[in-house]
Amino acid sequence: MRRREFITLLGGAAASWSLAARAQQPAIPEVGFLSSTSSAAYAPLVAAFLEGLKEAGFIEGRNVTITYRWGDGQFDRLPALVDNLVSRKVAVIMVGGGGVTALAAKQATSTIPIVFATGSDPVKLGLVASLNRPGGNITGVNSLAVGLGQKRLQLLRDLLPTAVTIGFLLNPGSPNVPFDIPEMQSAARALGRQLLIVNAGTEHDIDTALASVVQQ
Repeated sequence: MRRREFITLLGGAAASWSLAARAQQPAIPEVGFLSSTSSAAYAPLVAAFLEGLKEAGFIEGRNVTITYRWGDGQFDRLPALVDNLVSRKVAVIMVGGGGVTALAAKQATSTIPIVFATGSDPVKLGLVASLNRPGGNITGVNSLAVGLGQKRLQLLRDLLPTAVTIGFLLNPGSPNVPFDIPEMQSAARALGRQLLIVNAGTEHDIDTALASVVQQ
């Protein structure tokens, strides 16, 4: 074999070995991060999330990739955002920003694992079958904030004992509405108070809603 032919053959073999070695390297897993809020509002929670991954041995950009999708307070954007994550075939979807985000993720996929963090009752929302046996492809953390409405009303009564009517600012697009309103109304009646419900579906509606409370 001539020297030039040998060098050419060796170079081709080396290239093949390099490609084979790359093919054998496991792909870096991609985590989808979905939230109905904005990146600025969620920055502290993202920092905690990244710290948790680091403690488990996963560092963004080194051995895990994270793709963020933000709803910026617009619930109607969530289906398209989560569909994008599903199309990317992410390994898992982490959801934040309330039960509405988790519901959007659950409706989008029944195979990709979903991890949620919410203060709503995940059983009432239909996210899981039960707290001890979630079932399906979704699980998460519940902060047990459900039931704090009555405590808030009690605090307002103590701070303002002469106040008879109390305003309740509510997002009508939240999946918690069917549960929150009856619970808050029941708590208000038990304390001898009247609940004035005002709706604010977006940030732009809040000023108008508060002005309505003052007027009434």
